[in-house]
Amino acid sequence: MHPLVKLAKETIESYVRDRTIPRPKELTPEMMERAGVFVSLKVGGLLRGCIGTYEPAKANVAEEVITNAISSATRDPRFPPVTPGELAELDYSVDVLTTPEPVAGEAELDPKRYGLIVESGARKGLLLPDLEGVDSVARQIEICRSKAGILPHQPVQLYRFEVKRYI
Repeated sequence: MHPLVKLAKETIESYVRDRTIPRPKELTPEMMERAGVFVSLKVGGLLRGCIGTYEPAKANVAEEVITNAISSATRDPRFPPVTPGELAELDYSVDVLTTPEPVAGEAELDPKRYGLIVESGARKGLLLPDLEGVDSVARQIEICRSKAGILPHQPVQLYRFEVKRYI
């Protein structure tokens, strides 16, 4: 198990069981970097929680993982908080994001390679790359618009990013 995934798992188990937050004893070089991070939880292949930051909000990747792991397990509005009885069933993944970059149009996107941020005014919708069922740029944009409440006719700015996914 990759150290970032191990950190997410230990954090969620500790927090769900007794509301404590573990601190890593030693940080790997990657944990000391700054980047946006998403922590995703699945049970039986189905999404159970996914929360993250597309830009760094904490001092380092380790702190991003800890904060987003707790949020993924307890604050994803699509799901009830994870219970102690579910911990053994959880599958974890951690995505470390590159800095989002603006793109001129859909030709510069690829839903398998790039995640997407769609922005219109203050509204932003984000979708990680290489997700099951998202096989076209049009579908990726549609999902991002929907998540942000951006209507189909409203102009948008597109940003792409890559991830290192750890499972």
